[in-house]
Amino acid sequence: MLTTMPELSNGDDADAVNALRSAVMRLSRRLKHQRVDESLSPTEMSVLGTLARCGRATPGELARKEHVQPPSMTRIVAMLEAKGLVRLEAHPDDRRQKVVTQTEQAEAMLEESRRKRNAWLAELASGLDEDEWAKVRAAAPVLEKLAQL
Repeated sequence: MLTTMPELSNGDDADAVNALRSAVMRLSRRLKHQRVDESLSPTEMSVLGTLARCGRATPGELARKEHVQPPSMTRIVAMLEAKGLVRLEAHPDDRRQKVVTQTEQAEAMLEESRRKRNAWLAELASGLDEDEWAKVRAAAPVLEKLAQL
């Protein structure tokens, strides 16, 4: 594990960080266009994805995971509830709090969204040669770790 930040004054590292940022941003923008439900914002989709990955959570926990302020998450959860994509239930230990869970409708929509995005990305990746694809496969766990930091 790196104990210090990579030295960005090194031209190679600075170039690699710049290329990574640029590529991730472009791919992210293009993936966002492969949506199943255009009525949901990217933030709402992200919250549903977090619930799918992490399970039920309080609005405060979701706010921390999504890096938004709690009042913003309260509004997002209310919109998702109004669309039938999440349920609010009593917290098992603290009756002052609510727990957010996704509905079957949300699960089905997320599955269809993943299928569509995966198919698009697989089609895009078909333009890579075997060596390039092997490098992408090897980099995927590292990129996942970077996304979680």
